[in-house]
Amino acid sequence: MRQMTKFLCDVRFLLLVAAIAFIYLQLRLFATQSEYAERLATAMEAENQCASQMRSLIDQISMQQGRNIALEGVLEFNSDERSGFMENGCGRSFIDHGCSPLAQCWPFRQQKKRQDLECGQLRTLVRELERKGLQRLIDKVQEPVAAVVIMACNRADYLERTIKSVLKYQSAVASKYPLFVSQDGADPSVRSKALSYDQLTYMQHLDNEPVKTERPGELIAYYKIARHYKWALDKLFYKNNFSRVIILEDDMEIAPDFFDYFEATAALLDSDESIMAVSSWNDNGQKQFVHDPYTLYRSDFFPGLGWMLSKSIWDELSPKWPKAYP
Repeated sequence: MRQMTKFLCDVRFLLLVAAIAFIYLQLRLFATQSEYAERLATAMEAENQCASQMRSLIDQISMQQGRNIALEGVLEFNSDERSGFMENGCGRSFIDHGCSPLAQCWPFRQQKKRQDLECGQLRTLVRELERKGLQRLIDKVQEPVAAVVIMACNRADYLERTIKSVLKYQSAVASKYPLFVSQDGADPSVRSKALSYDQLTYMQHLDNEPVKTERPGELIAYYKIARHYKWALDKLFYKNNFSRVIILEDDMEIAPDFFDYFEATAALLDSDESIMAVSSWNDNGQKQFVHDPYTLYRSDFFPGLGWMLSKSIWDELSPKWPKAYP
């Protein structure tokens, strides 16, 4: 009877934990959706403001052009008048009365030059506002190049070093490369470290299912790693609906051109079906061995360690993902 009571208590406790975890995940999902909605609203507001500013400036330009046309008419009139009086020999009468055609035309010419200069400055300003407004709008609503996920387990110090390395170069392109940390297991220091950064989204893989190795001498850790990778990639591709994912391990530091490299190669990955993945790692990528740092190599050996995968390739790999690293 005591064992039955204890069993029921354990089941209730597990159900409570599961309910809390479910509520937490729902809250995180709601927060993410709210964040994207706020970004979209901000982008639309920025677009409206930019359009309003451009309309105002265009009106100013039109007014300036109207003044210029009027001034040109006045100048033409004064020029004709001056010619007529000079032909009739009445030039002195203008000079005597302080109404010389030259004296009248000079201020108009100066004013026209100033207004032409102002008009040119306004045109330049409109073009600059159009360029900046469009760029801000693109940065806010454009589709990400790829999600970046750091795979972690129980090394909080390593994870911190990797996160700092990524954020050093990712902050300027955060909209193109949303950052995630996926933890396998429940190490509290890793969870705490990941949640201390507002610039990333934390995911946790909890797998209590017993591991049964298929061959003698196999490491259980390889089975757990394989499960973690499949879970994380399924979540990013199918739940978050990213078209590409960049996978990093928690003991890596990235190069300054890391994100530029993947943005440049994303088109290759999409257009060439014979490419399985793009990797930023080269075992021989050392200064003394590299004769051309701009060369890309096609390899039949999977280098891993900082690699990008597309959703179409994952659609093929996910159903037959191995149970363990061979």
